[in-house]
Amino acid sequence: MEASKRFTELIVWQKAHQFVLNSYKLTSRFPKEEIYGLTSQLRRAAVSIAANIAEGFGKKGKKDKVRYFNISQGSIEECKYYLILARDLGYPFEGQMEVLLEEVSKLANNYSRAIANSI
Repeated sequence: MEASKRFTELIVWQKAHQFVLNSYKLTSRFPKEEIYGLTSQLRRAAVSIAANIAEGFGKKGKKDKVRYFNISQGSIEECKYYLILARDLGYPFEGQMEVLLEEVSKLANNYSRAIANSI
């Protein structure tokens, strides 16, 4: 398999970007009083996932690459909590968001593991 030349070619980034887009759509339906609260927090954390994957892709050393994927994993966990909170507060909720986020998490773990184990 040929190595990716751009981060946009990575399936993990593509899925993370889809999660960001879905997060913006979902949070646009949250109550207006959440604009500086949950809406902002979920959007920020979602963007952080895709952004750290992109930034890690551009790093030269394995340690740096893996570190940015680890940061993205932290943002994934943060988003998982925000989705739970939104659901528990009775805000608009889509279960597919959790499924997509879990897929991103698995892909990021696998990609990170592959980098760490590469020669």
